[in-house]
Amino acid sequence: MREMLTGGALDVLTGDYLAELTMLVLGRDRLKDPRLGYAKTFLRQLEENLALAHERGVRIVTNAGGLNPGGLADAVRELAGRTGVPVRVAHVEGDGLPLPEGALTANAYLGGGGIAQCLRAGADVVVTGRVTDAALVTGPAAWWFGWGPEEYDRLAGAVVAGHVLECGTQATGGNYAFFADRSPEHRARRPGFPLAEIRSDGSSVVTKHRGTGGHVDTGTVTAQLLYETGAPRYAGPDVTARLDTVRLAPDGPDRVRISDVRGEAPPPTLKVGLTRVGGWRDEVVFVLTGLDVEAKAALVRDQVEDALPAAGRRPAEVRWELVRTDRPDADTQECASALLRLTVRDPDPANVGRAVSGAAVELALGSYPGFHVTAPPGKGAPYGVFEALYIAAEEVDHVAVLPDGERVRVPHPVRTRALEALEALEAFETADAAVPLPTAWAGPAPTRRAPLGLVAGARSGDKGGDANVGVWARSEDAWRWLAHALTVDRFRELLPETADLPVTRHVLPNLRALNFVVEGLLGEGVASRVRFDPQAKALGEWLRSRHTDIPEVLL
Repeated sequence: MREMLTGGALDVLTGDYLAELTMLVLGRDRLKDPRLGYAKTFLRQLEENLALAHERGVRIVTNAGGLNPGGLADAVRELAGRTGVPVRVAHVEGDGLPLPEGALTANAYLGGGGIAQCLRAGADVVVTGRVTDAALVTGPAAWWFGWGPEEYDRLAGAVVAGHVLECGTQATGGNYAFFADRSPEHRARRPGFPLAEIRSDGSSVVTKHRGTGGHVDTGTVTAQLLYETGAPRYAGPDVTARLDTVRLAPDGPDRVRISDVRGEAPPPTLKVGLTRVGGWRDEVVFVLTGLDVEAKAALVRDQVEDALPAAGRRPAEVRWELVRTDRPDADTQECASALLRLTVRDPDPANVGRAVSGAAVELALGSYPGFHVTAPPGKGAPYGVFEALYIAAEEVDHVAVLPDGERVRVPHPVRTRALEALEALEAFETADAAVPLPTAWAGPAPTRRAPLGLVAGARSGDKGGDANVGVWARSEDAWRWLAHALTVDRFRELLPETADLPVTRHVLPNLRALNFVVEGLLGEGVASRVRFDPQAKALGEWLRSRHTDIPEVLL
């Protein structure tokens, strides 16, 4: 926060604190103390920086209110009084919904209308609960330019800018597929945070404060645009942004212009995120060193499977995964070792704690040679489940609580439009004429087997139990090849874990990109931790590492 406030000019500083997993954490906090339920980190940051923001005339807009935006607004007022900083505080509420049976949290994703109302009323700090990540930008932009609720193209442009900003340094070179292409002195150890200069027509320039680390180019912006998205119609409570219309262009060093974004009326429904405690889990990681790794894994697995019923009831779910991190004739013990991961889950904590740790530890002197584990087995811990559902927008009261305490109800959209597939892009799957191969490639081009990542970047992420993998090319020829070569069937072949799951391919020609959505790969969401990589953060890098036949001219 201090870096953003001191690094250069800002009108509004936004802060996104709410991931799906965070809502579960805040729900557990609130069970312990009803006065909590908000991101306490924000208050600690604000204590150091509130006077600085006030001095520089920077408005602060944050969703750190989580499950208790009114409580956080009161805490900010108390902080302002204690530090003598005369700021006006407002908040947005109405996202919290009645809890269904067994739910820990239930929150609708609101748009930016309430934020805009608070800023119009003169708020210096606006605190919200669960709004869409992009609403932290659409709200301030609508206030600043006076946009109406049906200026869809302008609002869609702000949504795209907000999506680029929402994950911070992922837009300035963090987690970037082609980081190794940059010279060592330009591989930033600490990338700066991005900012967006938004124009009245909804276009924007993504950049960063001068002198901060990292870099901004069309590649870093493309990567973030593909992150955690699905179909080209990117729906939100303010507007449906058409990601297939986005155009990117360099605008100078560390500057990328976003333009031509088209918007449509939002859907008639709002997304609602539900979290609940799904049960209890435990984990033991056995280390297998040296020779006979497969046989050692089979022995200890059989022993544990025999011991579990004797220790009590076998957990409802038992998963084994052998990770071959070992190398032959290794020059360190760690490099000679593989990991066998046992994960158990059950509704009853008694079936994942001592029952599992005892079964593992009691084998220590009677199992495979070199027996040891990475850490002492624990008691087990609760895991969470995230579920998304949709309700009519009219069922939610979106309310702006202004600095003077007045409560203003934010109207629902007058016009809505149900989401539907974009037929022209769906037909792209089989229409070779849509993106023909280069005319210079007369006949079959000679190919070489090589990693896909030599010619394509990727970024992946989670949406509940689903995962997405956005893949893009950096040249027109590579894009034309990629569009033809990376079909759904080929994607499943390269990532066998997806073979039996529904996979949808979306095409974004303006970005030279494909976006794959894999349903159910992550089970019941990040908090349930069913995979080694529970948020699919590295799924795209696995895809880039897979070998396929690539035209030599591209290599």
